Amino acid sequence: MSTLASPSQVPDQTGRTIIVTGGGSGIGRAAAAALAAKGARLVLAVRDQDKGRAAAAAMNGEVDVRPLNLASLASIRSFAAGIDGPVGVLINNAGTMTDKLQHTADGFELQFGINHLGHFALTNLLLNRITERVVTVSSTAHRSAQIDFDDLQWERRKYQPFGAYGQSKLANLLFTFELQRRLIAAGSPVIASSAHPGWASTGFRITSGNRLLDALAAVSTPVLAHGPEGGSLPTLLAAVGDVPGGSFIGPSRFGGVRGPAALTEPAAGAKAPAVASRLWEVSERLTNTHFPLISGPVMTDQATGDTSA
Repeated sequence: MSTLASPSQVPDQTGRTIIVTGGGSGIGRAAAAALAAKGARLVLAVRDQDKGRAAAAAMNGEVDVRPLNLASLASIRSFAAGIDGPVGVLINNAGTMTDKLQHTADGFELQFGINHLGHFALTNLLLNRITERVVTVSSTAHRSAQIDFDDLQWERRKYQPFGAYGQSKLANLLFTFELQRRLIAAGSPVIASSAHPGWASTGFRITSGNRLLDALAAVSTPVLAHGPEGGSLPTLLAAVGDVPGGSFIGPSRFGGVRGPAALTEPAAGAKAPAVASRLWEVSERLTNTHFPLISGPVMTDQATGDTSA
């Protein structure tokens, strides 16, 4: 399966444990529901427990709800410590967008801290228990972004909300490609991939900092965008489809806005090896987490022993 036009095409997931961050709403909730309906054991890692429990109650299958605040390294460590068995797939889905400079509990610029550093730390803390895939949700906003290593936290520049968001989404892709390189070097069967939902109407409010653009987006999104189910297709394909490590998956129609999920190409800068390696090193220092694999086999999460999804 190298394309996906409907959640109904997801194959049987019985025996697989899948963690979805931000699985209480939007495309995370839609992806989680589709996977649970196919027999996967879902762990919804959410900040709002009430919202998570409400989402779980509407899903068919085994769904566990656990607290995770990606704006807190302490919360991330606590969540990871509570995962005591093998995990087939980790879906780094949660994200935030803000129209003003805010910070995480650890002092990171909020968008970079949650969208990239939080998932970077979570992945490293769980990686020795992951058997199949790490999927990280990015955005087409990465195409106009760059990583400013001299001012990652926007301490000296004038804060640009959409610029900060784009930087975090570019970081998601650089992280994915560097993670894949490290997995191959470690001889691990786990693959890393990334996805973007296209233009999805999910309740995720666009806050570019430009009132006119934000108002235009608010008016046009319900008319032109697809819903959470359509937006979840790239995530689902990345999680269970026949895709290579280091791949980027998104909608295949209307310039990547909507339609069936398929392989696509990110901006050239998203695959820059030197930038990806430097970002990894910086992220390790900031989060005090490290790539845990050296060599050797990993645990198997499926009864069949298949780790290739």
